Amino acid sequence: MEKDITKNYTNGEVTIVWKPSQCIHSKICWTNNGLPEVFNPREKPWIKPEGAPTEKMVEQVKKCPSGALSFYYNNQKPEDANVPPPQTKIEAAPNGPLLVHGNIVIKDAAGNETSKTNVTALCRCGHSQNKPYCDSNHTKKGFIG
Repeated sequence: MEKDITKNYTNGEVTIVWKPSQCIHSKICWTNNGLPEVFNPREKPWIKPEGAPTEKMVEQVKKCPSGALSFYYNNQKPEDANVPPPQTKIEAAPNGPLLVHGNIVIKDAAGNETSKTNVTALCRCGHSQNKPYCDSNHTKKGFIG
């Protein structure tokens, strides 16, 4: 299992939080209607919050299907930002993970519990090296479902 690393990127008004271990590499942040001027995986750092207005970045971060990207306004405490929905919703992403929206607690085989909020991507193809979480191996293995 990967380390639980968290990286923060700020433009002074908003902080984008990235949790690499949750990222399923959907590419939504930088392809199609994404914000390649902010999110560019070919550069380091790959997130440049000065690349777009705050509201555009916030809207893009909200589209992250795994919850690997989140944000908080710098005049708020991080725990006050991105308040999760009151209900839990589970959705099967086409040819991808189960997306769990809301507050959940995951208990692993050893009995360790981890609290998750916002969106959690769970493997449903069986190929993840970071079970029970999705690590995007479904794309490499051609998972259909």
